[in-house]
Amino acid sequence: MQYQYLLAGLEDLVEGQTMKLSESELLELLDEQLSERDKKLLALLRRRADDADIVALMDDDAVQDRRAQTQLSDDDFRTFLLYEQGMKSNNKFVAAWFEFNLNFNNVMVAAVCQKHGYELDRYVVGDNEVAELLRRGGLAKNANLAAVLPELADMVAVAQIADLYERERHIDALRWQWIEQATQFRYFEIDNVLAYYLQACILHRWDGLNREHGEQVFRALLAEMKSGVKL
Repeated sequence: MQYQYLLAGLEDLVEGQTMKLSESELLELLDEQLSERDKKLLALLRRRADDADIVALMDDDAVQDRRAQTQLSDDDFRTFLLYEQGMKSNNKFVAAWFEFNLNFNNVMVAAVCQKHGYELDRYVVGDNEVAELLRRGGLAKNANLAAVLPELADMVAVAQIADLYERERHIDALRWQWIEQATQFRYFEIDNVLAYYLQACILHRWDGLNREHGEQVFRALLAEMKSGVKL
């Protein structure tokens, strides 16, 4: 289904700027315009690791066996399960988006493990090519990994940013760039609508979040992490 009229009527999104339409207003508009099939794709993008069905998966014996093989917290493992399910989508853009985020998280984790000497096999998750290459060779001089993951150098650079607020900013900037590249040669398709939604979420996330507020958020996060390592 084509969405040229919907997309033509939406405001232009500019990275770092505030958009006029609130997230709830955008969702209401999309609910009116999208086909039932495409609404399911949007719903998949909106899923969260604390959704009831993802939480329920943790009670599955097979999932518990996989969980026991890692050092991830329950929250982080649920996030992995969310990405894993998203990667099964029949929509290539949606599946690629979830895989991009899984790869990004694994690279960030690998950077932490490399810095602090943690056991990489216990923190890298998934069975895609990037995860396997990370387990075998880590990040150092991994030419095969760079060939498979074009964003590797940018991801590693982000992982090395010490300031947590700035790191989050750069994470979202890299996500924004990926979204634009993934839909560069597509026009008026559902992928373009979903890309618009994802970029709008990034803008709404940072709207009104000044540096002082951001630093308060991250100080609270660090306090929660004092009891153990949360990657």
